[in-house]
This record gives sequence, C-alpha cells and structure tokens, in this order.
Amino acid sequence: MTRQDEARSTMPVVDAIQVLVDNTADWIVVTNQSSARTWPKLARRLLDLHYNPSTMGGAVSLALGLALAQPQRRVLCVSGDGALLMNLGALVTVAACAPNNLVVCVLDNGRYEVTGGQQLPTSDAKPLDYLALARSVSWEQGAEFGELTAWRTAAAKFLSLPGPSLLRLAVGQTPLEYLKSPTPPMKQQLQQFRAALQS
Repeated sequence: MTRQDEARSTMPVVDAIQVLVDNTADWIVVTNQSSARTWPKLARRLLDLHYNPSTMGGAVSLALGLALAQPQRRVLCVSGDGALLMNLGALVTVAACAPNNLVVCVLDNGRYEVTGGQQLPTSDAKPLDYLALARSVSWEQGAEFGELTAWRTAAAKFLSLPGPSLLRLAVGQTPLEYLKSPTPPMKQQLQQFRAALQS
C-alpha cells in the first residue's frame, strides 16, 4: 500500500486503540481528549493516566517527562491530531531529549473531536504528513497505518523498536457512546499510578 493509499484509508478507532491495549500491558500509558474516554472502556490498568486538560496538546510533554523519569519503562502517549497540532513544539523537545522508551501515537481523524467535530485545517487534498514533521526534527522511528489487519500484524514489532517513535493511525470518528464516557476520577488515578510506579 502506498503512502497516499494509507493516508486516505481509515480504520475504526476503537479497534485501532484495542491493538495498542493488547500490546502495551506493562507500559505507562498517557491518553487525553477522546482517547482518555475510549481507553478506560477497553482496559483499566494501574500505570494508565487518562485526563482531559483544558490545555490541548499537553499529553506529549507529560509523557516525555514520565519517559525521562522512568527510563526502565516503556511509555505510550495517545494524542488526537487536533491536540497535537496545538503543541507541535513538543515534537522538537522530544527529539532533543531523545528518550528511547517513548512512543507517541497520533489518532488522525481530521477533526477537533471533543470540541464539536470541527474540521482540522487539513483535507484529503492537502493532508498533513505527521511522519515528515517528526523526521524533520530527527525522530528515530515512524510508521503509519490506515488498515486494521496491517496494523494488527505490525504492531508488536513497531512498538518494540527503540524510540522516540511517532505512530500515525488513520481512524474514523469516535462513537458517541465512547465520547460521552467519563474519564476515571483523577484523584483515584494518581493514587494508583504513584503506587504502581513504586512497586
């Protein structure tokens, strides 16, 4: 499949996230925005941190801090494309720090999903190449998938590579039942997360 084909094809977002869940059992996982509502319906683990801050785009920076503080653990950040666009500078900071244990996954559906589904300033005619952005600031690894079978087949190998790695998953919109699902209470999450980091 060519990059143009991969950029145009999409897979169900819940299925795409389930593949991440299945391949990151012992990882620190940071999600925000719509993925912070979807992931907890698929799995609840002590090293997961799901939040919806008012500042979009903060998940990458938080995950970077955790990757640097916990170099013995693998760290996954799941960001929406709209959220990442709010903080592209984080890609430069990640590259400068070069954590080999960090994977940033961009769920690309072309929408500011949690604020009402507005179209991003991109289109099929003018798609944004997230991998090219990452490569331009010296990220080590990158891959993109828009077809579920190919993603399932490649996931374990890609996620095992040394990072920092940027993963673009071309997905459809999040089903309403997931968007309406609340994130777990932050106080409870933080208590469990801190305890799990010390174990």
